Amino acid sequence: MAKETLNDRGLKALKPAKTGTRYERMDKVVGGFGIRVTDKGAKTFILIARYPGSTNPTRRALGEYGVLTLEKARQKARDWIELIGRGIDPAEQEERLRLAEQQKRKNTFAAVAEDFIVERLPSERRGKDVERDIRHEFVPKWGDLPITEITDLQIIAYIKNKKRTAPVQARNLLALLKRFFSWAIDQRVYGLAASPCALLKPSSLIGEKAHGKRILTDDELFALWRSAKRMPYPHGPVYQLLTLTALRLNEVARASWPEFGKLADRVWVIPSERMKGKNSKARAHAVPLTDDMLAILKALPRFKGGAYLFSTKFGKTPTVISNRVKKRLDGRMLRTLKAVARKRGDDSADVELPPWTNHDIRRTVRSQLSRLKITEEAREAVMAHVRPGIKGVYDLHDYSDEKLEALTQWAARLRMIVEPAPANVIAIKARA
Repeated sequence: MAKETLNDRGLKALKPAKTGTRYERMDKVVGGFGIRVTDKGAKTFILIARYPGSTNPTRRALGEYGVLTLEKARQKARDWIELIGRGIDPAEQEERLRLAEQQKRKNTFAAVAEDFIVERLPSERRGKDVERDIRHEFVPKWGDLPITEITDLQIIAYIKNKKRTAPVQARNLLALLKRFFSWAIDQRVYGLAASPCALLKPSSLIGEKAHGKRILTDDELFALWRSAKRMPYPHGPVYQLLTLTALRLNEVARASWPEFGKLADRVWVIPSERMKGKNSKARAHAVPLTDDMLAILKALPRFKGGAYLFSTKFGKTPTVISNRVKKRLDGRMLRTLKAVARKRGDDSADVELPPWTNHDIRRTVRSQLSRLKITEEAREAVMAHVRPGIKGVYDLHDYSDEKLEALTQWAARLRMIVEPAPANVIAIKARA
């Protein structure tokens, strides 16, 4: 069969074959490569070769002209010839590649994240928070990408951008990504061999982790309490209970009514799954309810069919104390501090509210308990800290009486801060 150097001009000029027949034009550039034309005018690139498993040369279609360019068809023919030379059937190779690509597209970040959420998070104390971060932070950004195509450069760019406005959150999100990709590798079903986070160091991307040392002054506690009282439900009461109990933010914000039993029993039992602890070492924590706590609880709304104390959805889901909520509280506190300064005759323009976190409330109460000379055991019990070493294993006393005494003394101290005696009232010391 005569050969010619195929080109687009000549291919476009090819006429349909006679009715019931077809003809071919073979290429000089690539041996065995050519084009077949039918009586309907269809033009299909072909490769004539002795394929693995066949004793005689046969024709196979590479693709239609128009769908496949001449240049790409020639390159495909070369690739097939190379595979044949290695004893590989091109059709089988293409099927393997197609299935691999299909599997890769199936294992998108969103799909793998869904598996992680369902299989790993339900039993975790912060499972709902982690799920929210995955759905709100990661899925919108990488959800459609195969998990194997997410690179370290993409993660670095994301973390550095987050660091500009929320360095603490950036550190937490990087830790979550490291954990997620490690989990995906361990499953051995997503085609992921290495984590894009493996060599990323938080200290290099975000900086050294700052350990909190901030405690609120008495003036700031006054401003916090006053502002929380004036904040609408559900956020104001959350901050009030945080201040009275020294609990962690979500231990309060995610409270549900079944944890209280009968309020007349004056005890709030937070189950172990909601308490901080690693390797299933978290313990349930009993909080004795002081009069001030009870007053706040009794004033809360009760929702039919919803168990959560603090909710914007009728008790069906717990509230979230977002950065926006915290900023509103900071604004109220600063206005209160300025008002206090003016009342004292100071220049309110000089008043500032140094940055603080929700966790600083807990540290502040812990420091106040020390100031009140509460015993170390009682202080640690109020904070729900598991005692270290052998004491933590064998001393299972819950210090309920000691916790009640400590929290009652703290409530009295807080009341003195937030409801100071009028300036014209002189405190009378009792005689010895």
